[in-house]
Amino acid sequence: MTPSVLWQDANQAGLCRELDRIYNAIVLAAGSAAENAVAKQREAVGDATPVQENYADGLDRVSQLFSLSAFERDLLLLCAGCELESRFGSACANAQKDARLASPTFGLALAALPGAHWSAVGPDGPLRYWRLIDVGAGGLLLTSPLHIDERILHYIAGLNCRDERLESLLQPLVNDGDLASQAYTACAEKAVTYWQTSASAGVPVILAGSRSADQRNVTREICRLLRWRGLVLRASDIHANVSERRQLARLCNREGLLTRALLCIETPDIDAQDVTKLAAFLKQIEVPVVVEIQEGSPAEHLKGLRIGIPRLGTQERKLIWLETLGADVSRLNGSLDRVVECFDLDHSSVRLAGEMLRAVSPEQDLGQVAWETCRALSRRALEGLAQRIEPRAGWNELVLPCLQTETLKRITAHVRQRALVHGKWGFADRYSRGLGVTVLFAGSSGTGKTMAAEVIAAELELDLYQIDLAGVVSKYIGETEKNLRRIFDAAEDSGAVLLFDEADALFGKRSEVKDSHDRYANLEISYLLQRMESYRGLAILTTNMKHALDPAFLRRLRFIVQFPFPDAADRRRMWERVFPKQAPVGALDYGLIAQLNVAGGVIRNIATHAAFLAADEGTEIGPSHIFRAARVEYAKIDRPLTPAETAGWA
Repeated sequence: MTPSVLWQDANQAGLCRELDRIYNAIVLAAGSAAENAVAKQREAVGDATPVQENYADGLDRVSQLFSLSAFERDLLLLCAGCELESRFGSACANAQKDARLASPTFGLALAALPGAHWSAVGPDGPLRYWRLIDVGAGGLLLTSPLHIDERILHYIAGLNCRDERLESLLQPLVNDGDLASQAYTACAEKAVTYWQTSASAGVPVILAGSRSADQRNVTREICRLLRWRGLVLRASDIHANVSERRQLARLCNREGLLTRALLCIETPDIDAQDVTKLAAFLKQIEVPVVVEIQEGSPAEHLKGLRIGIPRLGTQERKLIWLETLGADVSRLNGSLDRVVECFDLDHSSVRLAGEMLRAVSPEQDLGQVAWETCRALSRRALEGLAQRIEPRAGWNELVLPCLQTETLKRITAHVRQRALVHGKWGFADRYSRGLGVTVLFAGSSGTGKTMAAEVIAAELELDLYQIDLAGVVSKYIGETEKNLRRIFDAAEDSGAVLLFDEADALFGKRSEVKDSHDRYANLEISYLLQRMESYRGLAILTTNMKHALDPAFLRRLRFIVQFPFPDAADRRRMWERVFPKQAPVGALDYGLIAQLNVAGGVIRNIATHAAFLAADEGTEIGPSHIFRAARVEYAKIDRPLTPAETAGWA
C-alpha cells in the first residue's frame, strides 16, 4: 500500500512523496553492504547543515523550528513512517537483517539515509533534546528502537492536538472579549518592545498589580500584539525535582514554538519555596514568558522586566460602562458618574452588570438597580477576608453631642461628593496622595463607634465590613502588611466602608524602638495609614487609646471623632430610643433609669435582657426587669450597682 492511498488530503501529497523516498532508501539499504554504507555515512559527520527553507507543512515547520539537518529530518520522517504505514516495519527488519528489529534505529539511519552525521545521535542534538524522538530500551545506542514523539507525529500529520503530558498543566488563555484600555495597551507595548530588543525572547516579563483581572488583560493584550496564543501554567504545578522540572521546561518551550504560544505563569498565594522553583524554571524557558504576580508577593524579586499595572482610571471605567450599556445609559438618570467613582469593577464584571441591567423593566429606577447590582458583584472579593455588617442604625438612633454628629455628617459628605470634587473639579489630577477618607473613632467601649459606622454606611448605601486587627496582626515580619494588602486590594472594587476594629493591636505597639520587633511594628502602622490614605473608599479605625498615637500619624487622618462617655441627658435619650415601637413597654421613668452610669452598648444589652425577662413572665417591660437585667450586666463588667444609680426606681 502506498502513501498516496493512505492520504486523501491533497495538502499531504508532499508528505506522501517524502515517505516514499524514505521507504525506498530503506529498501535500497537492505540490498547493499551495510558495512560500506555505515562507513560512507560516518565520513559525512561534519555535514550537519540545518534545513533553512521556508516550509508550509508540519514536517518542514518542525525542521525549521528546531534547526534539523537534512539527515535529522529524514530520520524523524523514518520514525513517522513506521507509525503511519505498516510496510515500514518489514522494510526496517529486512534492512537490519533481523525480524526483531521492525523499528528504526540509529544504526539503520546511519547506513541508509544520506548526509548522516554522528552528532544527530547525541543527547544534545535537537532530535533527543527536544524529545522529537524517544530512544527505547535496547542496550546499545545504535540498535535501540526509536519512536517518534506522539505530539510531533500528530503535528506532522496535520493534527494540532495537545500534548498529553501538558494536558493537566497548561490551559489555553481564553479571550473573553474585554476591551483593551489604554493602560493595558501601554503595559503590553513595553513587554513587546523589551522582547524585541532583548537577546532572548525567554527573558521574563513580571506583571505586578493588585488585581489578577488587570494582569490577565495585559497578558491578553501582549498576545494580541504578538499575534501569539497564550498558555497558562500555575507556579505551584512546577516540579520540585530538577530532572522533571527540566523536562517540563523543554516541553513548554517546544509547545510554545510549535503553536506560537506565549507562556503565562500565574502565582496565586505563592510562597518562598514556589518562588525558588519558579526562578529555576524561568532560566530554562526560551519562549516569551509572562509572570503575573500580586504587589508585595515574594515573586516580586524574580529577575526580569517588572511592569506595574495601574488600576483603571475613572474615565477609562466610564468608557467601558458607556460601551457596555449603549443607549441604556440614559436610563441611569445621571447616576453613572457616582457608580463609576464608587465601584472599581473590572471589564468582565462591568459586562456582567450590563447584561443584568438590560433585563430591568422600564418601570424600575435603573440607576438604583445599577447601584445595588454593583454592590452585590463587588462583594465577592471581600467575602472570607472580613465580616460584613448589615447597616440598620439611622441618625435618630445615634446619640452623640452636636459636634460629633456634625463631624460624622461631614465625613458622609466627603465620601458622597468625591466623584464631583475628585473628578469634575480636578482634585484627583492635582493631588495624587491623600484622596482616601481616613477616619479615627476614639472612645471607650460601647460609646457608639460601630453604630456610627453603620449609620454612615446606611446613608451612603455602601457595604460595611468589620476587620478585627487583632486577627490581622502577625508576629512574623511582613505578614501583617501582607494581610492588610489582601484586604485593601479586595475592597478597592466595592468602595466599601472598612471598619478596623481594635486598632490598639497595632497602635499599642507604637513605642520607643528598642529592637527590630519595635521597628517593624512601627512600619506596620505606617503601612496601614498609607493604604488608608490611598484607599478610594472610607476607612475607619477605632481605638480606646488615642493617647498612644504618634502626633505624626494624627495629621494623616482626615477626621478624628472622639466618642465621649454619655452624660445623664444623653443616657436618657438612649433609653427613650432603645426599645422598638412594637415592644410592650410599661411605665418607665427614663430620667431615673438614666442614673445607670453606663455607655450606650451596655444600655442596649440591659434593654434586651429586660425584654426577655418580661416575655418570660408574660408582662410589660417594667422597672423590675430593668433592675434585674442591670445587675447581670454590672456583674459582667465587675461593677456593683450603687444606691445613687437605683435611687427612686429600683
